[in-house]
Amino acid sequence: MTDEWRGWQEAAETALYGDGGFYRSPEGPAGHFRTSVHASPLFASAVARLLVRTARELGTDSVDLVDLGAGRGELLTGVLAALPAVGADGLAVRAYAVEIAARPAGLAPGIEWCAEPPPGTHGLLFANEWLDNVPTDVSETDADGVDRYVLVRTADGTERLGEPVTGADAEWLRRWWPSAGPGSRAEIGRPRDEAWAQAVSTLSGGLAVAVDYAHAREARPPFGTLTGFRSGREVRPVPDGNCDLTSHVALDACAAAVDAGAGAPPEVLTQREALHHLGINGERPPLTLASTDPAGYVRALASAGEAAELTARGGLGDFGWLMHRKTAPPALEARSEIQPLRRSRSGVRGSAPVGPAPPGA
Repeated sequence: MTDEWRGWQEAAETALYGDGGFYRSPEGPAGHFRTSVHASPLFASAVARLLVRTARELGTDSVDLVDLGAGRGELLTGVLAALPAVGADGLAVRAYAVEIAARPAGLAPGIEWCAEPPPGTHGLLFANEWLDNVPTDVSETDADGVDRYVLVRTADGTERLGEPVTGADAEWLRRWWPSAGPGSRAEIGRPRDEAWAQAVSTLSGGLAVAVDYAHAREARPPFGTLTGFRSGREVRPVPDGNCDLTSHVALDACAAAVDAGAGAPPEVLTQREALHHLGINGERPPLTLASTDPAGYVRALASAGEAAELTARGGLGDFGWLMHRKTAPPALEARSEIQPLRRSRSGVRGSAPVGPAPPGA
């Protein structure tokens, strides 16, 4: 990385995805932080159930499964392994891992590795903690109340204010993240809106799901959420290629960016709600099982602990699930209102509130 001043979007794009960038490292994301995929195989089982439901809604025995931001293929591997146990007998699945890094050695040959989501897929497109790594510019309101781009020195993360925010970025801030006054900051989520709308457009029928830590217009964090992660620890964000660079997602803006004629209205659940609908609830096994089947009790207790982590308040359970459906029946029962979500991460990335689009959006 050179010692130069750039906008955060350009700097993060190079640091994460350029030659020698963070996401091209051999260890992959799992070497630095845990997502729901790494926390428990129950998550892959839940996605497998969702895939089966989607196939049934489409009335087909052949579906596509697209993992957007696939890491090293961990989720797809887990979903394919879980299918026999979730009623997928006779279901043919074409699996696509969408990832900028090179295909890892040892990945199942049936998984197709690609740099972009293939067009015309029919089934389930799933993006787990992908949008938070779509780089955005950062703005800060100066002493005169003017929103300005924040520039960053790539070598050490030092920041300074640049030119005023104008054009489409200024319009995005006005609509989705109005300034809270001098000194307040925002991540300009327009590139994420565009990326998500493009991803959903590749799906000819089925369900598109984005899972991420998020916030909504009525509860944006006044100083933004940009941060870094390396080796399981939160660190100062420096765009030098040595750490993850991430910020919470304005999922309400992403939802509104998708063509309204593309299918049913978008739905948003918390991960806790979504996984409960998919049979993951964290309930402990009955104590009587300990005497009749001690080994089974231990297994069930361990599974309950993993489910509790996936659905925990203040942690992974507070993630938002944004769903765009291109089939008539709902894949999950969505709620019209979303309870406030809270940020949390200790090697696991957490979240803040997410909700519906603002009036007039």
